Amino acid sequence: MDTKPSPRLEQALAAKLAKRESQSRLRRLTINPSHNIDFSSNSYLSLSDVSELRKSFLGLVQANTFQPSSVTSSTFLGSGGSRLLDGNSAWAESIERDIATFHRAPAGLLFNSGFDAQVGLLSCLPQPGDIFIYDELIHASVHDGMRQSRAAQRLPFSHNLVQATSESPVNPRLLPSLDEALGKVLLGNHGQTIKEGKASVFVVVESVYSMDGDVAPLLDIVKTVRQRLPHGNGYLIVDEAHSTGLFGHNGRGLVCELGLEKDVFARVHTFGKALGASGAIVLSSPVVREYLINYARTLIYTTAMSFPNLASIRVVYDFLASGSSDVLLRRLRTLVQRMHGQLLSICVEGRVSPTLLRVRTEAPATPIIPLFTSKPRKLAQYCGQNGITVRPIVPPTVPRGTERVRICVHAGNTVEEVDRFARVVKDWVSSITRGQTGDMEKAKL
Repeated sequence: MDTKPSPRLEQALAAKLAKRESQSRLRRLTINPSHNIDFSSNSYLSLSDVSELRKSFLGLVQANTFQPSSVTSSTFLGSGGSRLLDGNSAWAESIERDIATFHRAPAGLLFNSGFDAQVGLLSCLPQPGDIFIYDELIHASVHDGMRQSRAAQRLPFSHNLVQATSESPVNPRLLPSLDEALGKVLLGNHGQTIKEGKASVFVVVESVYSMDGDVAPLLDIVKTVRQRLPHGNGYLIVDEAHSTGLFGHNGRGLVCELGLEKDVFARVHTFGKALGASGAIVLSSPVVREYLINYARTLIYTTAMSFPNLASIRVVYDFLASGSSDVLLRRLRTLVQRMHGQLLSICVEGRVSPTLLRVRTEAPATPIIPLFTSKPRKLAQYCGQNGITVRPIVPPTVPRGTERVRICVHAGNTVEEVDRFARVVKDWVSSITRGQTGDMEKAKL
């Protein structure tokens, strides 16, 4: 059988790509120049630059290279299969237990990525008649998981809006608050079974949102869910991908910082952001762990993590537990405040049009700073030409009208690098403004 794509199929695919490119939405794989200053990656704590961690990792790998009791020579580089077949190990189960203990959770289950963890959890958890309510800015993996589930309904609520008030921001798409969404569900087709506690409502949020860097009001969310669903059939699921390592004692996350461990049904912690490794863990009860082992397809039908992958997770968590990341976190916060102050000064003191450049006035609580601009690609390109890597973020990743350059500050950045970035942004604004002034002068002639 000839498996070569037909010319007609190739033409159809090419047309789709051409259309996306004409809309400035075409995605491409790029390689950052190694000498560029990084204000883009999610490696907030710059752990990959910590020599102590590198030594710990290499030492752990070398010590376990030929120890049949923990890692066999045949499964050292690869795990050998799915965890339900030959890919499980004492190492994996030990790490799960220790991470669960670190985050003050009853049990945990490793997944190969945060995406796999979200899809695996959300696709199999709801039973027929259950409902999803989710923040409108939730990660794409949540949408994929919910779509694959048996949930009867998926209802978004306005970003971080728990209770609507007269001072609430106007939402042109008329999305309800969380409280209003819960009320709507209780009045819907499945309302009676939910009121009786016979069906479940899963509320899905992120502790820190990846594109805006803002923090979920978890205390208010927990209170509202409890009030609306007094039978205890409201289950909060929190994606802690961007709060792991940054919030809570020793980086345990926002849920632990607020003491909400017993109020959150499930947490997803990922290792590929501040922790500088890869993979993820779902934290919940032992029953949920066993259920996922039996029903989460992203766990069942994929090869398990290799030993080097597990070793990197082990050394990173040992590093956090020792308190060694505290000095990095303090440095990071100082740099974030400096970056925000410089950008705010450019926008306010320079009287820059908010359409061209805008940064939020409130001090950021995370290393993620969205720099809103109507020309995100041009600004990112200008920064790249000046040796700085940042990324333009455009629809559909973010809502139309909120295009931005996403800035991620790292503990490994320097004061000089922050100041240099601010100068580059200021120079770009000046060049754009001069160009606009020149166009106006030409129009008068």
